[in-house]
Amino acid sequence: MTANALTDQDLDRLRAREPALLSQVVQDHARTLFRAARGMGLTDTAAEDLVQDVFTTFLETLDRFEGRSQLRTWLFGILHRKILEFRREQNVDQRHDPIDEVFESRFDSKGRWARPPEDLQRLLESHQAGKLIQACLGELPHAQRSVFTLREVEELDSAEICKILDISVTNLGVLMHRARARLRECLEAKGWRR
Repeated sequence: MTANALTDQDLDRLRAREPALLSQVVQDHARTLFRAARGMGLTDTAAEDLVQDVFTTFLETLDRFEGRSQLRTWLFGILHRKILEFRREQNVDQRHDPIDEVFESRFDSKGRWARPPEDLQRLLESHQAGKLIQACLGELPHAQRSVFTLREVEELDSAEICKILDISVTNLGVLMHRARARLRECLEAKGWRR
């Protein structure tokens, strides 16, 4: 079985729940799913539990997997739904997005930057900045954090992220823009400036 595509034979073996192949799927994807769950704000314990739930759901729904998408996309889709369920249970949804006020303060009346944004790539190279970024990621609304984590940490492409999160490309762009703006604002508030 290749990392990106399943053959019809692999799909049949998965549906037959062949232990060696299922074990390989867990080995190939558990670490990435755990890292993504952590990146989306879950504790180690919650992320471990969630990843186990992802594989349980995967086994329960395996007969519906048609192999049209990558196995990774299917698993990330399950992870996304599990995180949404977890967040609903924790009742952490935020409805109001005060970042709009930040946008207005960043641009002049002609739409030009009043103060150019900081270079996040330079900040990522520092260990101390990494800790600050992690703290700032924790302050992002769930949707923005999910998009940022899948795109910038897991390096998934836009089409795959849109499929996993069931969002449009336009919405993806808005969420990424807002996540980056929030991260920039948070980092600058914590003293990181040029």
